[in-house]
Amino acid sequence: MINDKILSIILGGGQGSRLYPLTEKRSKPAVPIAGKYRLVDIPISNCINSDIKRMFVLTQFNSASLNRHITSTYNFSFFSSAFVDVLAAEQTIDNKTWFQGTADAVRQSMHHFLRHDFEYALILSGDQLYQMDFNEMLQAHIKSNAKISIATLPVTANEATSFGILKTNKENTITSFIEKPDKKLLPDWTSTVSKEMKKEGRIYLASMGIYIFNRDLLIELMDNPDTIDFGKEIIPQSINEHKTLSYQFEGYWTDIGNIDSFFDANLGLTDDIPKFDLYNSKNRIYTRARILPTTKVSGTTMNKAVIAEGCFINASKIERSVIGIRSRIGEESVVINTYMMGCDHHQTLKELNSKSIKTPMGIGRRCFIKNAILDKNCCIGDDVRINGGTHRDNIETDTYFIKDGIVVIKKEAIIPNGTVI
Repeated sequence: MINDKILSIILGGGQGSRLYPLTEKRSKPAVPIAGKYRLVDIPISNCINSDIKRMFVLTQFNSASLNRHITSTYNFSFFSSAFVDVLAAEQTIDNKTWFQGTADAVRQSMHHFLRHDFEYALILSGDQLYQMDFNEMLQAHIKSNAKISIATLPVTANEATSFGILKTNKENTITSFIEKPDKKLLPDWTSTVSKEMKKEGRIYLASMGIYIFNRDLLIELMDNPDTIDFGKEIIPQSINEHKTLSYQFEGYWTDIGNIDSFFDANLGLTDDIPKFDLYNSKNRIYTRARILPTTKVSGTTMNKAVIAEGCFINASKIERSVIGIRSRIGEESVVINTYMMGCDHHQTLKELNSKSIKTPMGIGRRCFIKNAILDKNCCIGDDVRINGGTHRDNIETDTYFIKDGIVVIKKEAIIPNGTVI
């Protein structure tokens, strides 16, 4: 089978500073998304759905929770060659440095990959939201006799200035590359796209950070220690020397690079017809099987709400919000435009009624929460008011962080009764 010839390498990213404080105590791929998943579940699920079942996840910051998640989630048959392994940056006798960039991460981990038999390396990002059949990309790569293939997304002129833009010929071979071009230069950077994309003005091809390399070429390129990044160095330098194919993808794709995009991607799941389809049986998103009870709702008006398993919901109103696993929301509370990640465990009724716990996990009674992200295991007291919005200045305290008008309550933070943020 063609899938037996490919090895998947998922790049976990660096420190994830743009997603801070969500990455304060965990690596970027371990950040919870959509109420019950982790970011790393997206590329892994895409691989599994494409019948690619040999995967490495490269990371170097706060990798303990990611390790636990992958170990407890992706257990294949004892008689199968399938695996998902986490490779954290490691210092060796020959190398004393951490990963310096995406290409350097692959270079430093190369000795692990070469223990396996493969002809093609699929290199993916661990912080993107999309659903793609990698088989189609691989087949296009092989059919065109390419040495490198890059997944590209047609974008508009307004979007193009934020991406690395690739120009192709009629055979979809990439001929040139420019990083975040000025709008004045864009007329020279159009490429051939489908009629549908052309109607929408999406005539520029942006790199999605998804690559296929032939094994021998990848080994050759990794011999140069001066090139540390795929997007900034390896790809621009390789285009004129090795045949590089553009594989156009026209589906939904977003880069979860910062708090704003992360917030929008999660709330987008509440749309009547969400761009990211969690209900497609052919493109399932896999995650840890927790065996949780159903969610219990009492006296709550809901509109465009996504509720995960194991929750106790007694709120007055929930609107355009994602409520994660094991969440608790008290009576008369209102939650609007909010992503509540949920909790790692249920507190017992005895604990909830105990005087030793002044502020239980979840949201208390008579609270108003709007334009916020509540990280895991937050304890929001009664009568708390959190009102984010563009009127808010960026600020950080011990318990919360405001960025671009979004209030992020930090993991395990305790917000006392009556607090106003």
